[in-house]
This record gives sequence, structure tokens and C-alpha cells, in this order.
Amino acid sequence: MPAPTAKPVPQLHGCNGRNIPWLLRARANDRADHPFIIWSPFDRPATTISYAAFHSQVISLAAGMRARGVGQGDFVLLHMDNCPEFLLVWHACSQLGAVVVTTNTRCTANELAYFIEHCGAAVAVTQPGYFELVQSSGPALAWIACIDHNGGEPASVPAGALKFGQLQAQATGFTPVDSDPLAYNSIQYTSGTTSRPKGVVWTHANALWGARSNAAVCGVKPDDIGHVFLPLYHTNALCYSHLSTLWAGATLVLQPRFSASRYWDCVLEHRCTWGIQIPFSLKALMVKPIPEQHSFQRWGLGAHDPGIIRQMLGIPCIGWFGMTETVALPIYSTLGLPGREMSMGLPSPEYEVQVRGGAGGNAVFGESGRLWIRGIPGISLFDSYLNNPEATAAAFDAEGWFDTGDMVTATEDGFITFDGRSGDMLRVGAENVAESEIERVVATVPGVLEVAVVGRPDDMLDEVPVAFVEAPGVATATARAELSRRVLEQCKQQLADFKLPREVIVVEQIPRVTLGKLDKKSLRSQLREQTA
Repeated sequence: MPAPTAKPVPQLHGCNGRNIPWLLRARANDRADHPFIIWSPFDRPATTISYAAFHSQVISLAAGMRARGVGQGDFVLLHMDNCPEFLLVWHACSQLGAVVVTTNTRCTANELAYFIEHCGAAVAVTQPGYFELVQSSGPALAWIACIDHNGGEPASVPAGALKFGQLQAQATGFTPVDSDPLAYNSIQYTSGTTSRPKGVVWTHANALWGARSNAAVCGVKPDDIGHVFLPLYHTNALCYSHLSTLWAGATLVLQPRFSASRYWDCVLEHRCTWGIQIPFSLKALMVKPIPEQHSFQRWGLGAHDPGIIRQMLGIPCIGWFGMTETVALPIYSTLGLPGREMSMGLPSPEYEVQVRGGAGGNAVFGESGRLWIRGIPGISLFDSYLNNPEATAAAFDAEGWFDTGDMVTATEDGFITFDGRSGDMLRVGAENVAESEIERVVATVPGVLEVAVVGRPDDMLDEVPVAFVEAPGVATATARAELSRRVLEQCKQQLADFKLPREVIVVEQIPRVTLGKLDKKSLRSQLREQTA
């Protein structure tokens, strides 16, 4: 349920009587033969799936899943890298009124077991490379279906798995569930300020809102050909790219993951007109030769029109801010209009945006403050945190404003610039990481009295985690090295690779401030000085 302080859903909200099956059916009717997905695996020929063919495959898959017991309200775990089957499962669940739970394929068995238990997943769909992980993490799952490749590389379906093809069934007589717009549609687990990731609930209306709003922000038109390499289990690729493409009736070129060496060959072959970058991929591409002839007309980047992109590619970039909880983009810049370079843009007319100073009021223009967003849960904001009413309520203030946890600076012309996550969150490449989540694991290692995790600046990933471990009496270099090894080993067993501390620093005592609170500010300063 949404937070008790949140804005209520009005009687008329723009998604009345509509859901994701409605949108897919509409596009299958009016764009039947137009390419929807171009699947471009590495080192293999691309394949094209039209809107009509995609819709037909979705219905067949939904019929087969229903025959195997998946019904309205059931939770389906989807643990898979980028491929067409990911999107087929996502849409098939929507046809059934089931709730698809997309999980990060870099997570450990410990993390995946938590996701499965927390959401109560009944069944799972995965790929050969992850089958054993899913099987061991979810022993109570009724069945696990498995595709026959890993990101386009053919692989045998493991014994004990249900072959994905066996899920396909005759769709004669199949009728989709006419889900209420506010019915649960999907779950994405995302790092928050707590020690365990939270399940962000999207409704069908959330997904429709994201499709429509992001298509407008990105300027996606029916003749556009988008490109995506970011993982579909994240909001960026799933919503900004996939759903906006579906809304516009355009085409999406899908790659398994980012590859700097394969990037330009793919986008040149398929004449992609737009795409999305993150700092990590952009830095990798900037050291590669850029073709003189390309079809890109724009990039979504999160920063408005960096001069270097215009100089090197001759295209504009859309600045923006969004997160899983906001579904779409509460802040963005407008293509073709002047803006403040490197800013995220202006507040969207579809949301309310506020930047608060330390005292809680409006931050002074030009000074960093905390970003708060107000919208309608279940429509323009996420519905709730799954099975966690306390966290849902804590995310909103008494007037229904959602705390993003991000620090930004607004200027008098209305443009907003990103300053970074607040002190308890890290931004590691494309991933948000809660310091407390790493600290929870490290604190259980024998010999560790106290732990403080902070971010160290990194040229490629923006920042990476570093763990300061307080261990009185561990005085010798050999003993400190052994404790560091045990800390890293435990982290490897329980945390995804991007969450692993890049360094464990064993100290006699972690500095503290008033009332014994760990002085993370001084630790961050120490790391910044070391990397300067």
C-alpha cells in the first residue's frame, strides 16, 4: 500500500481502463509488420521480431505459463541477461495478471535467496548460466524454465530445468486478465538506505506512465531506431528504452550487454537514431575511434549537451534525473532548446520538485540541497516497497514528498545539477549501493568490532566502496592482511561483485564525531586526498 501521507489517486488519472496488454495489443494491431525488437547478439547474425510476431509469441507464452499454474497475483522470478526472451516473459506475466520480479544477474546466492523468499516467487525463468544459482537459491520454486543460450551464445538446457520452448502453448481461446491499472505489474529490487534491498512495486499504470512520459522526453517517434545495452532488469533500459519504444511504435536494437569493441558495428549496421549512455560506457567509447558517418540524432545521458559530445559526434544530449521509484523523469532538458550545460534539466510539469537545505526549507539557489519529489503513487511514483509498509511510510514526509536521497544544486534559471548521492549511498557505475548493506556483511566477520563503508573516487565507475574496519589488538601487518582477506571472502559470498569493497583498511579505531557517531566525512576526505 502507498504511504499514508502520499497523494491519493484521483478518479481520472490518464490510465483509466488501460494496462500493459492493452498497449501491446494496440501496437500489434497498428504496427503489425513494423520491427519492434532487433536482437543483435555478439558474433552472430541479428534477428528481427515484428510487433505482430512479438505479440503472438507473448500470448503463446502466457497460455503455456497459465497451463503450468501461473495465475493472477502470482510472483514470477525473471533472472536473465538481455535477450528477447526477457521481454517475452515480462509481457506474458502482464497478460496473466502475474507480477514479474526482475533481479540483477550479478547478485549472489545469498541475495537471490532473499529476493525469492521476500517476494514469495512461485516459479522462475532463467538461462543456463544461472540455473544452478536459481535452483539452489529457490528450492521451493514449483518449476524453473530455462532458455537455450546465454546472451546469444548457445548453451544446453541443464537437467532438471523446464525448456523454455515447453512453455509455449496453443493460444486458441486465451483471454488476457483485464488487470486494473493500479494492480501490481512488476518488482525491481533496488539498494536503499537499509541493509537489504527493497522491492519497488510498479503498477500497470506506472508502466504506462513511464512509456508515455519517457517517449516524450526522449523524442521517440515511430521511425526511430533505438539502441540498448544497459540491463533490462534496471529501469533505464526497461522503461526509458523499451517502454518508450513500445509507446511510440518504434524499433529497439537490443545487445546482450555493453561492449566497447562491438558498439559501433552494431549501431552502424542497424542505423540507430538514438541511444542512452552512462558515464562508464561513455568513458570507454571516448577512447575508441568514432565513425564519421553515423545515424545518431541524440543521446540520453543525464547531462545536458556536454561540449565534448557535440564536438566528437555532433549530436545533442538530453539531461535528466530519474530512479526506480520515480518510474519516469521528474527532471529533464528539452531537445532543441537552450539549457545549462551538464545540468539534468528543469523540473517536469508532471511532477513537483523541491530542493531542501539543511534546515528543511528551500535551499538557496546555487547551494547544494537534498532533492524531494512529489507525485501520485501507483501512477507517477512507485506504488510502495513490497511487504515493507514501514519503509514505504518512511520514504515520504508528512506532506507526501518522496525523499530521493540525492544531493543537487538548483540555479535561478531553474536548471538542476546533480551533486551525488547522500552520504549513505554510493553510485558504482550504473548501480546504486547502500553502504549499510556492505556494513551488514562485514560486521559479522569475527574480529571486526565496527565497520564504516565509504566511497572512493574512481575514473571509470565514479566511485567504489572502501571498508574501514575497526579491530583493536590486530596490530601486525600479517594479522591485518588476514582479517582483510576474511572480510573480502565473506563479501564475495554474500554480495554482488559491484558491491565488493575495493579495499579493506584495518585500523585501531575509526574516527568519531559527537555522540560516538562514525566520522565518515573525514574518511571520505582521506580517500579523496589519496586519489588526488
